[in-house]
Amino acid sequence: MTTTSASQPAVSPGTEPATGERPLQLWFDGEITSSEALHAPLTTHAMHYGSGVFEGMRSYATRDGAAVFRLPEHLERMRKGAEVLGIRFDVQQAAAATLQVLRSNGHRDAYIRPLAWVGGGSFGLDIGAQPHHLMVASTATNVHLGGNRARLTVSKWRRNPATSLPPLKLCGAYVNSILAKREAKGRGFDEALFVDENGLVVECTGANVFFAKNGQLIAVDHRDALPGITRNTLIALTGARSRPATRAELLDADEVFVCGTAAEVSAIAALDQREYGDNPITRELAALYARVVRGEVPQYTHWLTAT
Repeated sequence: MTTTSASQPAVSPGTEPATGERPLQLWFDGEITSSEALHAPLTTHAMHYGSGVFEGMRSYATRDGAAVFRLPEHLERMRKGAEVLGIRFDVQQAAAATLQVLRSNGHRDAYIRPLAWVGGGSFGLDIGAQPHHLMVASTATNVHLGGNRARLTVSKWRRNPATSLPPLKLCGAYVNSILAKREAKGRGFDEALFVDENGLVVECTGANVFFAKNGQLIAVDHRDALPGITRNTLIALTGARSRPATRAELLDADEVFVCGTAAEVSAIAALDQREYGDNPITRELAALYARVVRGEVPQYTHWLTAT
């Protein structure tokens, strides 16, 4: 096996697959490059320590072409994460790179992944002298729950507390989600729900939580939860009340759903042994969200950035 030393570039040439299909293009440090043509050095700091920050964004096909939903808000959240880690990050550059990679791949309905990280160098924890990198990739593949009804279980793990890790999309922080998701799936569920030591609901592994009771819609609020952009969107669309909520309230709710860029609006079929029936509020809201992200509701087209 050939290894890569710390003195080599952030990426090195690879071999293109001989499949006859055009590989995905990604934006890397200022250039559009084939995703199959690059490899990161094995000494990459982010690989060893999780020293990176990412975002999950979506573009949608609209009547006027592809458009990214709430691009500035996503990149501003990413900027905050980069600032915490001391990683250089230019919002305008990342925005231009996002639109360029979508055009290069010819994507309309797509998931978009920008990633800023600390590159190769020494194995110490200090990152000041290490190189910093930025890539943006897009894929037409649906990810996470994707609007499907899911079976949810309370995780045995606790969410990273905000007093230890800020609730941003820091790469290393998501090991917490991986552990919870893996444990939940091992018990036959689709997704894990984080609950704190006081029985308050935090969030799922990659989605915020809402519930409906007697026609009232509640957006679950917790300081350890990611400040979700989809969550913010749904509150703006519905006027849902944002407040802390207990696991017991979810078990007593008429409907429960989760939301996120990848999950969109996904109804919960069950929470542990509690089965939920019909979910008319969730269905209606999911349909409204689908119209908004595709530019079909005029008062919200300002949330779309055309490619």
